[in-house]
Amino acid sequence: HPPGEDQYGYEQANERWSPVQTVESIMVSVISMLSSPNDESPANIDAAKQWRESYPDFKKRVQRCVRRSLEDF
Repeated sequence: HPPGEDQYGYEQANERWSPVQTVESIMVSVISMLSSPNDESPANIDAAKQWRESYPDFKKRVQRCVRRSLEDF
């Protein structure tokens, strides 16, 4: 994304990338997203819907995806 305001109005200014990010701040952000996902502004709408409506099924689906990824690795 280019710096500055999002011309499409999709991202708020506080959600945009900043070149002052460090590896530590990125890792903290990833951990935060994994432990407390924001289903109000999802990157994957279908996953957010399943997370809200059927968390056990969502968890099973994620586990299958992780297993397949590990097999490909």
